[in-house]
Amino acid sequence: MALTTHTVSSNMIPINKPWIGEEEKREVASVLEENALTTAARDGGRRVRDFESQMKSYLKAKHVVSVNSGTAALHAALMAAGIKQGDEVLIPSFTFVATANAVVAAGGRPVFVDVKKDDYTIDVSDLKKKITKRAKVVIPVHLYGHPSDMDEIGELADKHALDVVEDACQSLGSTYKKKQTGTFGVMGCFSMYASKVLTAGEGGAVATDSDELADRLKMIRNHGMVEGYDTRVLGLNLRLPELSAAVAKVQMQKLDKMLQIRRRNAELMSKLLFPSAKKHGIKIPEETADKKFNWYLYTVAFQNGSRDRIKNALVKDNIGATIYYNPPAHKTPYYMQVAPKTSLRATDWCADHVLSLPVHPYVSEADIDHIASSLKAVLEKSNIS
Repeated sequence: MALTTHTVSSNMIPINKPWIGEEEKREVASVLEENALTTAARDGGRRVRDFESQMKSYLKAKHVVSVNSGTAALHAALMAAGIKQGDEVLIPSFTFVATANAVVAAGGRPVFVDVKKDDYTIDVSDLKKKITKRAKVVIPVHLYGHPSDMDEIGELADKHALDVVEDACQSLGSTYKKKQTGTFGVMGCFSMYASKVLTAGEGGAVATDSDELADRLKMIRNHGMVEGYDTRVLGLNLRLPELSAAVAKVQMQKLDKMLQIRRRNAELMSKLLFPSAKKHGIKIPEETADKKFNWYLYTVAFQNGSRDRIKNALVKDNIGATIYYNPPAHKTPYYMQVAPKTSLRATDWCADHVLSLPVHPYVSEADIDHIASSLKAVLEKSNIS
């Protein structure tokens, strides 16, 4: 069956755009008609339960507990893992700052680990060097939808009695050795922010195979309560509203199709960019036999200092090329105080050299051709090599 896309209404091709159709609108309208906007029930409302059931089946996980953001998913998971004041949590700095913020919010101390230049995921060799007796959790981030080296991370975690909590906020649909990211650790955290491959506007979820952790997560997302006002553990209001769950529920039904279109766009982009990449020394994203991407972001890296100039030229040509993430977390003003003297050479290099291009479902084949042609023209004009 041929895959179809929708025309972008403005001239600018945005870096990401939620694919919302009539089905989502009807489901949201039905929530409004029922006046069932949210509930403090332990298991959530009907649409929350429907969404969790769908995601559980997709991931092949025993439990999925939805929350109101990816940040909330990370925070709740660390609370459920029992992180206490002074516990160290090992994380990459090359990620959105929410990963580090969740650690601090749970009372832990983030220990920043370098990444690999080839796929921007946590460098296991640097991870080994950063583990101390205070380390309790490692959070591999599957950045841009690129799966981390989960076998090596799992072995290291087992050796040092660390819990693995996956930050799969950008990787729903990505697989490592044919298994979904977010299902390797004791918990996996997902985001349903507006830009993600599946959206609820705002939303998140935690996947786990542990009955005990699932029960704990349900308490944590609901002020620690089980029956009435019987707070048993520290919790917060992290619940996913029915309105958001209504959107997420319909999005789950479209997820395979949305991922197919992203893959088609990414593969076409790689095909068109390959000659220029080879000529001008650009690194384009490449899957391996073990790692398959959801193509959340199509991220390239330039070998010299031309990245910012190229980005500005593409934006001028109505292409929403975007830099993720500069500065990296350890170089933000707050974390320079929390973790001073952090030195991460590969992370710094990536922050200065990467650029993400749009491949979301609203991007047409003509758009991909325009992006590739525009980038090629900039490279040729600038004589970048």
